[in-house]
Amino acid sequence: MESADVTIIGAGVIGLAIAAEIAGPGMNIFILEKNPTHGSGISSRNSEVIHGGMYYPEGSLKAALCVSGRHRLYEIAAKNNIPHRKIGKLIVATKPEETEEVERLRENAQKNGVDSTELLSTRNIAQMEPNISARTALYSPETGIISAHDLMNYFLMKAHRNKAELIYCTKVMRIEKEARSYRIFTRNTNGDTFDFSTSCVINAAGLESDTIANMVGGNYQLHYCKGDYCSISGVKQSMVKRLIYPVPVKNHVGLGVHLTIDLSGRLKLGPDTTYIPRSEDYNVTAQKAPLFYESAQKFLPFLQKENVSPDMAGIRPKLQGPHDSFQDFVIREDLPGFINLVGIESPGLTASPAIAQLVNKMLTGKQSH
Repeated sequence: MESADVTIIGAGVIGLAIAAEIAGPGMNIFILEKNPTHGSGISSRNSEVIHGGMYYPEGSLKAALCVSGRHRLYEIAAKNNIPHRKIGKLIVATKPEETEEVERLRENAQKNGVDSTELLSTRNIAQMEPNISARTALYSPETGIISAHDLMNYFLMKAHRNKAELIYCTKVMRIEKEARSYRIFTRNTNGDTFDFSTSCVINAAGLESDTIANMVGGNYQLHYCKGDYCSISGVKQSMVKRLIYPVPVKNHVGLGVHLTIDLSGRLKLGPDTTYIPRSEDYNVTAQKAPLFYESAQKFLPFLQKENVSPDMAGIRPKLQGPHDSFQDFVIREDLPGFINLVGIESPGLTASPAIAQLVNKMLTGKQSH
């Protein structure tokens, strides 16, 4: 009868980072993925930004894991030739009443140990980014961009080297608690069923992480929050050199429609935030382009309506409902040997190496190797 020491459910950036961290000689690790490829959910539908960590409340997991994950991510990327660039970002105030929020973010950055942020005057901004419009800004030189796919491929390769096994097209149907282990019942896309026993389960199932947790008595409910993106064309790539973010909305739902740059220099706007019924609908309607144009035009005065067109979308698995206050990541052992990671949204990509180290500590009860 097949059995595993550890089974990781979900082969997104979090599941793969954990596999890379915990896999080692003599360990039997399964990674189960419902899709035909790894990282085809949340992990491949985001801005690919390496975040600074100034947004999240002091003492939260999001703050701590973002800051430590960022340091680690730059090290991993540099050492393993994973395409990335530390390009920096500006969080801009375009109205007098937003200046206070920029100052508050600076204070929060310092509390969270985010080094080297700087408040910029209109003149400083004009020197750094002559084509944008802002009264003041918070400059975060530590923010960057990374190829999420190359990062995931690196994690997967490292896990594979240590004999972790990734099984695609396999959906978890039910989990039963046994005396000292768990029995996982799965079904593949051909309709074949398979069950096996595992000593430990790590639930990194992203949008389905509440469903998996609730199979063994959890009580979680995720809200699906869609983020649409629009692409910018007909504008010289050199118009803007850094990521440009507006002042975020008060309730931490999202960071506001911002300008991102990918590694090829392509400019994009997004994501916005729309709570949706539970379905993976990634269509972006044509109506989004004029709305994004209106939003971004405040700080990107060179933008014309015809430069903006619908692009892609992602969905965040949020524990925070539309009218709730800030909700932190949940990373906890809810049952012996059953670790749930629920509500892992932004800054999950940045935090991934730190999340992996934390889970490893929980598994081994000692420092990660």
